[in-house]
Amino acid sequence: MRRFFLAAAMFAVVTGAHAADMPDFLRGTLPASSTPTRNWDGWYAGGQVGYSSTSDDMSTTVVGLTNQIFRGSNLAEPASQLPLLGKVTSQGTGFGAFVGRNYQWDDVVLGIEANYNYINLSAASSASIGPIQYTNLAGDNPPTGLTYLDDLALKGAATATVRDAITFRGRAGWATGDFLPYMFGGLAVGRIDVTRTVTSNANREVLSSTDGSFISYGPIAGVNTTVTQGRTNNFVAGWTAGLGLEYMVWGNVFVRGEWEYVKFMSIENTSVTMNSLHAGLGYKF
Repeated sequence: MRRFFLAAAMFAVVTGAHAADMPDFLRGTLPASSTPTRNWDGWYAGGQVGYSSTSDDMSTTVVGLTNQIFRGSNLAEPASQLPLLGKVTSQGTGFGAFVGRNYQWDDVVLGIEANYNYINLSAASSASIGPIQYTNLAGDNPPTGLTYLDDLALKGAATATVRDAITFRGRAGWATGDFLPYMFGGLAVGRIDVTRTVTSNANREVLSSTDGSFISYGPIAGVNTTVTQGRTNNFVAGWTAGLGLEYMVWGNVFVRGEWEYVKFMSIENTSVTMNSLHAGLGYKF
């Protein structure tokens, strides 16, 4: 019996020693990192370069101009439905700066940041359509025995230029060693220029309903014209979201890489979205 208790005591001591040496995950917790987690708490600032791609939906950009041209005309509704322009893209490089404040609780890092980027990307679309012929449009009311044939042709062009953008973000990250992966989201404000133009050509042909013979042909008064409109330095609101990774190189100097998506509100019936990749260098104070 004495030998049994002695053996049991020795087993308990050896087991306790091995348990102390066991990895943390075998004791029901996450493994401890061999590299101490960096202190990301505090203010930081830096600069960055980027590559951006814009997608501009101009399918309704010139509708406002056609509505202006054909206001009060029987061609107003058909003209507004014509898909004159489409979607276009543009790509280019830019540069900017950022400043923010981190708040750290153990490995969790939350923060706020203002981020500015000079972009100057332009996208343009131009097209023509028609002539398309419409017979006895609603409201024409031709005299008995006559048929109205209205021919409509449109030519349009538009350009959208994103000059620069600033975003105000909330950030959430997880510090692990020298790395800080994070995600962000918030508000965006862009400075966007938009120009658009439409040229319309509309003619009416009058035929006899009885035998189809030609009676007259000529332009429709007041709707054969060119209208151009431009707006510059428009501040357009939107929202932003993205993912990023920061790495502390030495001291308080860090590098970062991130992907950012920005969607702006429609301006002059033009919808602009932007995807960007940024590479930056910063310093934590």
